[in-house]
Amino acid sequence: MRCLLFFVLQCWLASAWATHGYALWGDLKYPPGFSQFEYVNPAAPKGGELRLVSNLRVSTFDKYNPFTIKGSAPAYLADLMFDSLLTGALDETGSGYGLLAQDVVVSHDGLSATFRLRPEARFHNGEPVLALDVKQSFDALMGPYTSPAYKTVLEDVAALEVVDSLTVRYRFKKPNRELPLTVGGLPVFSHNWGVDNGKPKRFDAIVTDIPIGSGPYKIGPVRFGKDITYVRDASYWAKDLNVRRGTANFDRITVKIYKDGTARLEALKAGEFDLMRFFSAGDWARRVNGKRFDSGELVKREYRHRLPTGFQSYVLNTRRELFQDVRVRQALGLAMDYEWMNRQLFYNAYQRVNGLFGNTDCAASGLPSPEELALLAPWRSVLSTDVFGPMTVPPRTDAPSSLRANLRQAQALLKSAGWEVQGGVLRNAKGQALEVEFLDSNEGSARVITPWARNLEKLGITLKFRPVDFALYQQRLQKFEFDMTSLAYGGTHNPGQEYADLFGSKSADQEDSGNMSGMKNPAVDALVSQMTSAKTKAALVPACRALERVIAHSHVLIPQWSAPTHRMVYNGWRLEQPAAMPPYAQGESWAIDTWWARPKTP
Repeated sequence: MRCLLFFVLQCWLASAWATHGYALWGDLKYPPGFSQFEYVNPAAPKGGELRLVSNLRVSTFDKYNPFTIKGSAPAYLADLMFDSLLTGALDETGSGYGLLAQDVVVSHDGLSATFRLRPEARFHNGEPVLALDVKQSFDALMGPYTSPAYKTVLEDVAALEVVDSLTVRYRFKKPNRELPLTVGGLPVFSHNWGVDNGKPKRFDAIVTDIPIGSGPYKIGPVRFGKDITYVRDASYWAKDLNVRRGTANFDRITVKIYKDGTARLEALKAGEFDLMRFFSAGDWARRVNGKRFDSGELVKREYRHRLPTGFQSYVLNTRRELFQDVRVRQALGLAMDYEWMNRQLFYNAYQRVNGLFGNTDCAASGLPSPEELALLAPWRSVLSTDVFGPMTVPPRTDAPSSLRANLRQAQALLKSAGWEVQGGVLRNAKGQALEVEFLDSNEGSARVITPWARNLEKLGITLKFRPVDFALYQQRLQKFEFDMTSLAYGGTHNPGQEYADLFGSKSADQEDSGNMSGMKNPAVDALVSQMTSAKTKAALVPACRALERVIAHSHVLIPQWSAPTHRMVYNGWRLEQPAAMPPYAQGESWAIDTWWARPKTP
């Protein structure tokens, strides 16, 4: 027992913590006292305006509180207005450096993380950022009016203690390598936000109260339904801090709102805003052109990144009786002809997604390793035997495979599950027809769904496309009132507790959780626990690969596609940028944070 205790302590002694930052595996890139991140231009001039387009599929916004469940907040508000204890670097993963916190100490047993606030840190109203603000922010995010994802991700936080006016200590229920980064990345807002006549409002009643944050921007002019402008705080407390040097260079950032994608594209061509990231391969290939591109005013460019592929997927809601048989779910995926879609619709711009962790060390392939099998073996009774075989590979329709062969396989799976074609309609023993409703807020999705629906029709399955406005779409997702939808899950190089929200048994019954598929499997819960408790990367990798195998073989996700580049158009006459994009940056966020306005010539 004493040897075991010594081993555990040694693992945590070797884990990553440093006074100026924290890294999961002890490999902080930047040493104490570094001057700035390598990917910024510390001499970038301040001034000018960046004109953006809202990245939200919503016509307007109705609140300034981005943390509550109900309503829609403006794009980019949370990132621009709220600082956190730690901030990450875009040229490394799994690390955080002191922002509001001047240092962080993780205890040797891994059961606490102590943050000491910078005495110079200030909110927009000039008041100091204090430990009680950190405490109140945490309590609000863990309260009943925010997404349950906060509760799931922070489930292993036992308490937050105020040590003194500038020091807080998070205590954890068990050692968890990611929790210091997770709590360090939480937004911090003033305890006076939402105070009315000396009385604090309930958090969900803080709606249009101007946020009191400590970030580089404040809310400026607003035209509801048209645009919102964020104004740089000239007295921003961290403007000369190493983690902020060379960032927040624009005096104003205006985010414009357009009713649909066509209006956004035409507005870009007309010069109404300066930067737009493209997600449509068709737009990128055929419609990004015009006189402003010919003159060089607008520049079309792709930026290669090293981000995980993520798992953009069609999600099947297994709360629906029709989808509770894995053979039915697998058959639906076999009817999708991705190779045809990539040629005819996407101009061969994409690569197929497979699993949760593409383009990371956690991606599974081939047969499970002995370490993976050791983690999976206790759960044989609740897992498909396929999990213990080769990793899934998405069905193909190019030679030597074919759509015809895939449909035959789907037909056999459906028959074994008790479904037979009667009068051209696939029905089960109860006479119930297999009809699937695809829910989306983007009418353009019909272009992609239609060829899939034609293939399913050959099996006797009806796939109906149901477009709804964004507000109703959000509401139905929150209540899990859908058969199938399309979601773009972000990937990560360092997976952890967030996967309990996405696939954990507890989150399956929590309204507004991230568990859209409704998955409930004790093996998944155990593997997520193995990931979060891993004390070395060597222990993490088999756990996340085993998890990927279980999810992939469940067929609750029908994999879509990803792009290895960020496709962006920007105004080359108005904007300048650093020499290179850091490898782990999101395109538009990198531009907002580190680009600058081209100085006007006299």
